[in-house]
Amino acid sequence: MAFDIANFGPAGGQSRRGNVPMNWNYKTTDAHTTVDGAGYFNASVAYGGVYNHLEIGDKIYVVVVNGSGVLQTAGFHVVKDKASGTVDVSNVTALTVTDSD
Repeated sequence: MAFDIANFGPAGGQSRRGNVPMNWNYKTTDAHTTVDGAGYFNASVAYGGVYNHLEIGDKIYVVVVNGSGVLQTAGFHVVKDKASGTVDVSNVTALTVTDSD
């Protein structure tokens, strides 16, 4: 699956960019290894992609679900590089999402 702009947005009530990194949320059926590929967040050119919204140091909280919407895993990716129209994020910092009850 490719990047879907409809599942991407700022966390909380962020209304403007200052001098600090922003937090973003994203839900996908793609594996984290796909999400961390250079250029993944450049897709959806019809919507301008997210190249102009992301800056180095921004954090993207990514939730991975299966085709039925059931949570599979979650973690954070940090915008590592941004140049020549390409955004590259770090490998995932994974969260533990087990449910023992």
